[in-house]
Amino acid sequence: MIALKLAALVPLLALVSAHGAHDHDHGIPELWESTYGALPDLPFSGITGFARLPHSHCLDEPGKAFDIAILGMPYDSSVSYRPGARFGPQAIRAGSRRHGPYRSFLMPWGFSALQSGLDIVDCNDVPISPYDPSLAISQIRAAYATLLARSTSALPVPAELAGTRLHADGYTARLARDGREHPRILTLGGDHTVVYPILGALHDVYGPISVLHFDAHLDTWSGEQVVGGYSEAAKITHGTFFWKAAHEGFIANGTSVHAGIRTRLSSIEDIEHDNHVGFKLLTTDDIDDLGADGIARRIKDVVGDNPVYLSFDIDTIDPSMAPATGTPESGGWTTRETKRILRALSHLNLNLVGADIVEVAPAYDHAELTAMAAADLAQELLGLMVRPAEPVVRDMQRAEAARPGARHDEL
Repeated sequence: MIALKLAALVPLLALVSAHGAHDHDHGIPELWESTYGALPDLPFSGITGFARLPHSHCLDEPGKAFDIAILGMPYDSSVSYRPGARFGPQAIRAGSRRHGPYRSFLMPWGFSALQSGLDIVDCNDVPISPYDPSLAISQIRAAYATLLARSTSALPVPAELAGTRLHADGYTARLARDGREHPRILTLGGDHTVVYPILGALHDVYGPISVLHFDAHLDTWSGEQVVGGYSEAAKITHGTFFWKAAHEGFIANGTSVHAGIRTRLSSIEDIEHDNHVGFKLLTTDDIDDLGADGIARRIKDVVGDNPVYLSFDIDTIDPSMAPATGTPESGGWTTRETKRILRALSHLNLNLVGADIVEVAPAYDHAELTAMAAADLAQELLGLMVRPAEPVVRDMQRAEAARPGARHDEL
């Protein structure tokens, strides 16, 4: 009996469905559309991509062009202390929920990277093996090289930015060995080991790379001296990858620099070995004597006009402001000091060919402090990648002078 009643309802349901579809086909809007229309996601709703940028599985879309990619590297199988950075990319994306293309004007910079006219895409994460470090390194290099070989989008520059010089307009072509324009990638880590294969991929395109390394630690220790380094794979860790990269010739010797160092060392021989690997050194304390502008000038003096890769370990920041990392060290720079250094670098014409933020391990976070700091720093790095020709604006009065009659949202 029940089956017969259900069978009798089927034609009626089909008729109702067809009637609704018929109405929509004839331009009659549905209830939600007619009442509310298209509404954007709120900061706490929707699928979480970085800063609500267009999202794509770029590795699965051969030939997809872009100017700058946000790319997750969820790998942490080469850490020496606290694991968890494989969850870093998603944590940084969550920390960027309150960012967005239409809420992205950075007052100290005087412009919005996300409204620059460049095609900036969240390219999802690289599917990296958590079981085999050698395989993982191979996957990271292959993925990075694949996207680095893509074409840029060559989108038109918006009218309001006419006359500015954007770094993606023929910028990488003059640095690349093949003389063509290559897109750039902002990597979200992941433990710091991911930079070793990244430098290999960049070396193939640009030759030896000068590294600007923000970190509490040197990361140049010899893999030959790692406790437990009984295999070649075990010698490559988040504390030895620069040693390995230098050994492979990926790094331009003598033109790389650390900033924010404050770790304990085994002896002065660690510094001597670091210099042999090819790095100069700026400690956390140097900001007291040099200030942010002085730190930036010292960096530029070292890296010169070479192709530069900027690698940012979140433990550069004091753990009171960024606790969620694998090897925290007290006495770090504040987020404000670090942002000021990055903004000072914008005046100095770094030839930036790529960047990363690594070692965010959200299991140790509190109230998303680290995730939000990392997301904010990612915006600053995008500012370095998309830099108008005019100097950055550093205060509200200069911002007002640059935009007379501008109104400001108090929220």
